[in-house]
Amino acid sequence: MEYLTYDPHPDLEPLINKYWSLKVPEHEKSRQRIVPDGCIEMAFILGDDIKRYTSEQDFILQPRAMVLGQVMDPFYIEPVGTVDTFAISFFPLGFSNLIKTSLEELVNKETPLDHLFDPVLVKDLENHIIHAKSTEERIKIVEAFLFDMLQESKVIDQIVRTTVEAIYQKGGNVKLVDVIGDDKSHRKHLERQFKKHIGISPKQLGKVIRLQAALTSLLNKDKESLTEIAYSSNYYDQSHFIKDFKEFTGITPKDLLGSEELMLSSKFYK
Repeated sequence: MEYLTYDPHPDLEPLINKYWSLKVPEHEKSRQRIVPDGCIEMAFILGDDIKRYTSEQDFILQPRAMVLGQVMDPFYIEPVGTVDTFAISFFPLGFSNLIKTSLEELVNKETPLDHLFDPVLVKDLENHIIHAKSTEERIKIVEAFLFDMLQESKVIDQIVRTTVEAIYQKGGNVKLVDVIGDDKSHRKHLERQFKKHIGISPKQLGKVIRLQAALTSLLNKDKESLTEIAYSSNYYDQSHFIKDFKEFTGITPKDLLGSEELMLSSKFYK
């Protein structure tokens, strides 16, 4: 498995977390569990098709050019053959700058790219991505597309920006009353705008941010015990940590360690 990451153009850094490429030869393919990371992915499948399981046996084939919205429920993917994927990982507010569609409509599913942008432009973009000779060339191609798509006149609600910043600064452990006060109308407005621009609620994003910190610590073995990981990741206690962990990953922290089904996810968090 070859997983590589790349930095975005400086002007796109507020929107894009990273670019990444993944190559897996057919003899190494396996079913992998995908867990939340708080980001929205635009991905291009350049190798063989990839199955996304909707039940233990049933599956769909992921679109060849797609956007994966916020993931709130873990799911399995499995390549049909060789894996060769190029993707753009957007920060929670990043992708909202490119489209008018509410991001709530993208949660927990893959949406074909031509459902979100002009199909003619998408077809042209996909052809250029497919025939590019290197990841660096693909990055230049996709950045040209993104700059064209940016809606400079679109201003994301300042209250959403402020809340997202607060959630990240506090490691996911933020009380909305500390950000927007106790006015119920402000809270309802924030909830609506969050779901439009990010796809999920402030509380859900906070949970994902805490999970990110815990997963990173767990996979990198930064702490000696689950209790230490829980407190350092802003959980109230170990039981709270385990409860949230099972909600988003479907397994316990102990079950995660050494699981071959999480090799791919561990690449993202290490």
